[in-house]
Amino acid sequence: MSASTEQTVDDGARRLPAGRKAALAAYVAEVGQVTVARLAKRFDVSADTIRRDLDALDADGVIIRTHGGAVSLSAFPKPDTGLEVRSRVQASAKDRIGALVAGLVPDGASLIVNAGTTTLAAVRHLRDHRDLTIATNSLALPAELPAKVFRDLYVFGGAVRPSAQATVGPVAFPVMSGRGEVDIRCDIALICVGAVSQDAGYSTSNLGEAAMMAEMMGRAAQVAVLADSTKFNRRLFAQVAELGRADWFVTDTMPPDDLTEAFHAAGVEIVVPKDGGDEG
Repeated sequence: MSASTEQTVDDGARRLPAGRKAALAAYVAEVGQVTVARLAKRFDVSADTIRRDLDALDADGVIIRTHGGAVSLSAFPKPDTGLEVRSRVQASAKDRIGALVAGLVPDGASLIVNAGTTTLAAVRHLRDHRDLTIATNSLALPAELPAKVFRDLYVFGGAVRPSAQATVGPVAFPVMSGRGEVDIRCDIALICVGAVSQDAGYSTSNLGEAAMMAEMMGRAAQVAVLADSTKFNRRLFAQVAELGRADWFVTDTMPPDDLTEAFHAAGVEIVVPKDGGDEG
């Protein structure tokens, strides 16, 4: 919305719920993330009215309702945004990616999976798999899989990031005696990233997570990097790896030409849905 959004909402929008909700949706889309209190003050209505409007807009799929406010569907969630909210951004794209990832994972494989909403979407598509060994730093992942899917499921220890429902620490497990660590290797690492670009490769917003993701890649025979199209040609704070570190880049639509060419030059196979472009 232009500078007009900085003006007081007109009386007609205040009187008519439909008009107010339209103006409210446009404002959320402009600012990206906003609280109920801020909206109530701006639109000169009660907090309860704003909550009802946000609930209705969320039900219509216009915005995402959060605890205490709302976030735009088109906004990139802040790093500390809760997992439940982030999982609803680009949910359809993440589900499509997840279905593709399931086709890369054979029964009996050993996996390292980093914490993230895209990898959670992928894990949900593994429910028909059997005899998997999975190691992860995601605290949310174990609840997504029935016991029949895996032979063993391990969670890495470390500092807990509550908003991400993840641990950040070494990609290792102590031996039972408490002296030293068990060296682990896996068949495939499933790594979701916050950004991907030709120059910066794969990156994320948290330094500790970046180091952990890089180590996960290093412990895998093959690496699948997962990212939806909103991550294209972006760079975040901490680099995880260069483009060529992945064997597969799994996404919901073909990247822009320059990024596609960079993947090809790095020897990375681009995996997209059949209706999303040719596989590279």
